[in-house]
Amino acid sequence: MTPAVIEAHQLTGPEYEKIVSLLGREPTYTELGIFSVMWSEHCSYKSSRIHLKKLPTRSKLVLQGPGENAGIIDIGDGYAIAFKIESHNHPSFIEPFQGAATGVGGILRDIFTMGARPIAVMDALRFGPLGRPRNRRILEGVVSGIAHYGNCFGVPTVGGECVFEECYNGNPLVNVFALGVFKKDEVFYGKAKGIGNPVIYVGAKTGRDGIHGASMASAEFTEESKQKRPNVQVGDPFLEKLLLEACLEAMRTGAIVGIQDMGAAGLTCSTCEMGSRAETGVEIDLQYVPQRETGMTPYEIMLSESQERMLIVAERGREEEVFQVFRKWGLDAVTIGSVTSDGKLRVKDHGQVVAEISNRALADEAPLYDRPHTKPYRPAPLEPAPIPPSHSVQQDLIDLLSSADICSKRWIWEQYDYLVRSNTLAGPGSDAAIVRIKETGTSIAISLDGNGRYCALDPREGTKLIVAECCRNLSTAGALPVAATNNLNFGNPERPEIMAQLVESIEGMTEACEFFETPITGGNVSLYNETLGEPIFPTPVMGVVGLMKTAHPTPIHFREPDRTLILLGGFGTSDELHFGGTQYAKVILKSMWGLPPALDMDYEKRVHQAIREIVGALLAESAHDLSDGGLAVALAEASFGPAGVGARVEIPAGARTEFMLFHEGPSRILLSTSQPENVLAIAAKNGVEAVRIGVTMKERLRIDCDSKTLVDCSLTELRQPWETSLEQILQQ
Repeated sequence: MTPAVIEAHQLTGPEYEKIVSLLGREPTYTELGIFSVMWSEHCSYKSSRIHLKKLPTRSKLVLQGPGENAGIIDIGDGYAIAFKIESHNHPSFIEPFQGAATGVGGILRDIFTMGARPIAVMDALRFGPLGRPRNRRILEGVVSGIAHYGNCFGVPTVGGECVFEECYNGNPLVNVFALGVFKKDEVFYGKAKGIGNPVIYVGAKTGRDGIHGASMASAEFTEESKQKRPNVQVGDPFLEKLLLEACLEAMRTGAIVGIQDMGAAGLTCSTCEMGSRAETGVEIDLQYVPQRETGMTPYEIMLSESQERMLIVAERGREEEVFQVFRKWGLDAVTIGSVTSDGKLRVKDHGQVVAEISNRALADEAPLYDRPHTKPYRPAPLEPAPIPPSHSVQQDLIDLLSSADICSKRWIWEQYDYLVRSNTLAGPGSDAAIVRIKETGTSIAISLDGNGRYCALDPREGTKLIVAECCRNLSTAGALPVAATNNLNFGNPERPEIMAQLVESIEGMTEACEFFETPITGGNVSLYNETLGEPIFPTPVMGVVGLMKTAHPTPIHFREPDRTLILLGGFGTSDELHFGGTQYAKVILKSMWGLPPALDMDYEKRVHQAIREIVGALLAESAHDLSDGGLAVALAEASFGPAGVGARVEIPAGARTEFMLFHEGPSRILLSTSQPENVLAIAAKNGVEAVRIGVTMKERLRIDCDSKTLVDCSLTELRQPWETSLEQILQQ
């Protein structure tokens, strides 16, 4: 093995020496490929594992935490949900449609390999500004890929977020969340148990697509990255639908001992991880692997990431039961090997051994780096920029509503089927998506959120704000947050200032998840998100799930005129230092500085409790949390409902109107009610400020301050730019 060959496999000299030491000899070419993918950052988490151990992972509801294909929590009445989030960032830059489509396919397999039927998908997307044609093409390809796979498979895409920043120009982020439901005594695990049990390959045939996909996802982008299209997998959602039904039916036979999807690193990952978890060995012969291309080498077969494939360990003597199910669904199912007692992955090709490696060496003994970390890299100054007085608050509001981050994403979500399976109670455009579990009286609320601007200014505090907002979104829907999954998108961890961002973010997440009692049940780390040395903003994305009794959801939109408007949590405070990460600073001032908004977690939690009580007592006709754009944007968004009801609001004098209307301080929820005294009583009981700020009215939004009218316009004047902005940009 020459240094050039080793470097081409993205292995360092010391890592190669460790491979030789573990094997007691030089590796074969196939073994080198196997090590390269299993020891890649994407598969091994070698830069983050030390710090991920800090995260809280347990609660009385957690049935399965990190370490399996998906986390599981108990939702009562004998049922459980499995959920997880994964990234497909690099493939979506190289081939947007297939990169995003196979990201959906991969996360769906993570769910149904546990035995759960997928019932919801959400996505968190980041792109460069749409003024560049390439970014428009990437957006269109990614959205089309998500829509194609989810719609054809038959799972609703019930929500998500889409953000645009310069730092994602050469490195878009495509994070996909999926959730499934099953009985909690019907969970399956990815373990190769039972010496002598057959190892069965099922699903699509193996091709050359996706080879070294995991390694590609563990490196920065360069000018040559566009040539890596062969590393991007090609998906078939109709085949995956058949695979889902076949797997769930085969599980019901009782013949399956363990099951694992072939995701990153394909056959390599599924064999060695199943063996490592069960402390057994796995022996396979590649001559039996169904192949759709001729002349494939053992190296190519083991590293292929062809989609829609699973690996099953069945009870010996019951193979035919499994085969019959897969034949019924028109899918390949063939025994390719067996479980052994020696703890090794042994790969043969027509009887000849081409790889023999300890499963633990691959799955558990990858290099573990405690990388140096200094102060987090800051892409913006700490000192506040001058904030000139607004020439027109009304025009500022219109500009914010038509900006890419805040404007309606209807163009995106109308391409998704978000109602299929008829479980969706609240879909795209809501603070939290809500899906009902038909078999019980329970509904699941889901919030997916990230804020790279906040985390770029302070990774620790920014991440805490993300956790708080997710939990606030769920509480605004009336749900109790109970568990979380995360996707950590960062730059090159070999740079100490970038590694510091990751460490600070994980520690902030640890603190917030412990406080809000939302343990992390699993997730994904995506590093090396850099192009030509320019890193993305540190972008942790949280997916938090909450439990609630099935009921008609409280809308974000005002429903009736002459209702009292209450700002739960109060107006909050802001100053120049904490204003520089806001959408106002980005869109109106075209600048970024300072620190993210200040969070008081104890106060935030009391706000959550108060709004859950208010919603539970049916006191809120509408409820909408304040986030991007602050109070003014929340008022406008709440006015864009089908009833055509706006608001007349009075804000207090004494502070700058820009801060009062556009600061993004947390712990605040806007609600309308016909019973204000009862709402105020609940707020007082929880030690939460609640301020009457105005009333709802038909067809207009008016905002006054100290006898001066700041905004007074018809809802059409606000809604039209908000609704049409994205489509107009894409038509340029």
